[in-house]
Formats: sequence, C-alpha cells, structure tokens
Amino acid sequence: MFAGGVRAVTGRTFELMRVWAMLTGVALLTWFFVGLALQEHAPQMVTMLATAIGGFEMMLFAQEIWHKRGANRG
Repeated sequence: MFAGGVRAVTGRTFELMRVWAMLTGVALLTWFFVGLALQEHAPQMVTMLATAIGGFEMMLFAQEIWHKRGANRG
C-alpha cells in the first residue's frame, strides 16, 4: 500500500480493467452498427470513444508483448 492508503494495481485488477475496456468497446461498436442498420447517424461521440478504447487496447497489447520479450531475454 502506498502513502495515503492507495493500493498498487495488481495483475488481477489490471486484467479486469482490460475486460471492462473490451466489453465497453463491443457495446459501443454494437451501438454504432445498430444505428447504421436503422439508417440513422450514430453520434460522433460513439466513434471517438470506440477509437479511444481500441487505441488503449492496442497499447496494452504492445506493452504485454514488450514485457514478454524482456522476460525472455533475462
């Protein structure tokens, strides 16, 4: 535990954060495609949020590869 009662992010918490980001991204993309199917314009906010979450997930994926690569090198 850090100063001020702040707990460190554990591996389990980090994995749950990734799951929630993935579920949120799927929900936003579903909203977008349902809007397209109903021939309505989806709000610009939906596309921006989906892109931001996708970028976050890509960054986490690249970071995971980088850490695994470093662990294999010793």
